[in-house]
Amino acid sequence: MKVVIQRVSEASVTVDQKKVATIGYGMLILLGIENEDTHEDITWLSAKIAKLRIFNDENGVMNTSLVDVKGEAIVVSQFTLHASTKKGNRPSYIKAAKPDISIPLYEAFVTQLEKDIQIKVQTGIFGADMKVQLLNDGPVTIIIDTKNKE
Repeated sequence: MKVVIQRVSEASVTVDQKKVATIGYGMLILLGIENEDTHEDITWLSAKIAKLRIFNDENGVMNTSLVDVKGEAIVVSQFTLHASTKKGNRPSYIKAAKPDISIPLYEAFVTQLEKDIQIKVQTGIFGADMKVQLLNDGPVTIIIDTKNKE
């Protein structure tokens, strides 16, 4: 699993000109799933995100987590995170899991993240053409790959 996390002042997802998710201060999480991803990846990644200290404390230092600030979260599926640009100019998405694998893992990730951060997590609509709007706060953008746990 690969995620791009953006600390946001606000974010929303629109599908067919209808807002399906809106948050204030928190995280926009773009989630890409590979064929080899497992529930162990979900558990590790969700815990990492919940404890990730990327929010400012009272001294303006990034020292608090999403849980600490009682922030909100939106998770958006994004198979393009697994694009390979090794050959030619057209990306290959062969590493990205097909819907029969990725949908259950995506749903399990959202459920686990809700448990870890103790709030309802909003989502886009899996497979839809989504318009994602955000106001990146900082800017703060973090990339995490469960295949490279550093």
